[in-house]
Amino acid sequence: MATQNPLEQEGTYPLPEAQLDRFLMHVRVGYPSAEDEKLILSLTRDEARSKAGKASPDSTLISQQNLLQARDDVLDIHLDDSLEEYIVEIIMATRSAERYGEDIANWIQHGASPRATMALDRCARAYAWLNNRDYVTPEDIQLIAPDVLRHRIILSFEAEADGQSADSCIDEILTRVAVP
Repeated sequence: MATQNPLEQEGTYPLPEAQLDRFLMHVRVGYPSAEDEKLILSLTRDEARSKAGKASPDSTLISQQNLLQARDDVLDIHLDDSLEEYIVEIIMATRSAERYGEDIANWIQHGASPRATMALDRCARAYAWLNNRDYVTPEDIQLIAPDVLRHRIILSFEAEADGQSADSCIDEILTRVAVP
């Protein structure tokens, strides 16, 4: 896990693509709402109390056993064969983009690696699990795809000149790859 603050770039250097590919997701997190900010204050205060031996009665710890069980439960989430093919086709569209249009082919300099396929599978299952379902839907895959792929595709100079971002390119791929 790593954080990136776009306001403080001095003294930091971009990671090579091979290292970026090892991160499961690149999640963009904006500023919290006022209500969430108040919750953050409360949670950090409770955490400080806990460290001082004064844990609040509503604080909950997750055991290692529960965490490992959750991981196993995520792996047991059903992913239909057609959705597995859909995941593979999305990744292949980043590598053989000419099949989906010359514009996309011109935007992508390097497509996503096999790690992207594995990450999209795992994250789609986790998303379904977090939504209390025992199966993955195409929407799960589509919703999680930008977070899984935005740091794994390398755009061309032409994409930048056309005003395309990794997210807009991924969105375009998702509209062109047939949903099972």
